[in-house]
Amino acid sequence: MNVTILDRLAWCIGFDWDAGNTGKNKLTHGVSDAECEQVFLNRPLVASPDTEHSRTEVRFHALGQTSEGRRLMVVFTIRGRLVRIVSARDMSRKERRVYEANERQE
Repeated sequence: MNVTILDRLAWCIGFDWDAGNTGKNKLTHGVSDAECEQVFLNRPLVASPDTEHSRTEVRFHALGQTSEGRRLMVVFTIRGRLVRIVSARDMSRKERRVYEANERQE
């Protein structure tokens, strides 16, 4: 059976926030923890492996939008049944084009 990233996300039951990642993206990129979570709850969500940075654990990239329509690129990993946010920022122009191409397909 071929399990996709979106299949793995569907199995998740929440988010893994602790002192290591809570509020970090707000300080570095102006993205709140709530905005990070919203990306996974809204569609479309475009996810792909982050093979370049998957050294100690498998990481993924996600392109998505908040409930207010802010378009973000989120780096995350899945630990058990929880999504752990590693980093989040506004999409680059190139990422926005990829996201918009997927938006038209839905």
